[in-house]
Amino acid sequence: MIVITGATGTIGSEVVRQLATRGERVRAVTRNPEGARVPSGVEVVRGDYADTAAMAAAFEGGEAAFIVGLLGPEFVELDRALVAAARDAGVRRIVKLSTIGTGEPDLGRVGTWHMPGEQAVRESGVAWTILRPSSFGSNTLSWAAPIQAGQPVPNLTGEGAQGVIDPRDVSAVAVEALLSDAHSGRVYTLTGPAALTAADQAAEIASALGKTVETVDVPLDQARQHMLAAGMSEEFADGALAGQEYVRTGRNATVTDDVRQVLGRAPRTYADWVRDHVDAFGSRTSLH
Repeated sequence: MIVITGATGTIGSEVVRQLATRGERVRAVTRNPEGARVPSGVEVVRGDYADTAAMAAAFEGGEAAFIVGLLGPEFVELDRALVAAARDAGVRRIVKLSTIGTGEPDLGRVGTWHMPGEQAVRESGVAWTILRPSSFGSNTLSWAAPIQAGQPVPNLTGEGAQGVIDPRDVSAVAVEALLSDAHSGRVYTLTGPAALTAADQAAEIASALGKTVETVDVPLDQARQHMLAAGMSEEFADGALAGQEYVRTGRNATVTDDVRQVLGRAPRTYADWVRDHVDAFGSRTSLH
């Protein structure tokens, strides 16, 4: 039995799907079991990270567990609790989803948010793997509305490039690590095959749609005001914007070969991701 937390999220849901396709026994943990859409045969259980008893029950009988915490300063200890619950339930292999740049001093506070969870899995006494993915290609789904309205998409990272990764590749690496101790004790920095700027990504979407997609730079102070107005805490907003500044100044232009090492193939390109999700951005325009 493989237990997946965050089972309805971008990465967790795809981990569930890929494991089920391979015939593995899967238990999907979600706060809303009634709304979960999972493949046939997948067990769905209710689990709230703040409910220790529920999480202990969710991990019971699990051989391996995928730990997906909540990102933010108020959640830094949650991963520790999740790891402890998994270990105490007898789970013997843990894969922790972290993020690129964790522990980097230049990132400031946001670079520490995953550190307690990473430390917890290292000290758990069971086989562990840590995944540190770069920016997800799916993050650009937030551009769908302005693109459909014919407006430029917001760019908070200027000309900074990132090793944008198809989240399906992150999930595929997680699956391999969940199924084998061959990846025990490894920290994988997962990126796509190239470092891309926001303008590069907009150009790929434009090519797929057959129309122009422009970007507009958003000052970080304006972005901060928007985040606070949306209900985010000052510490979360400042941490998130420190991450954007880290990218903007060229410090996240990392490209690794870790996906190929684990999967035995090259990572998907951002263009691959766009091709498979282009309908989210609107109708294709004829190029005649």
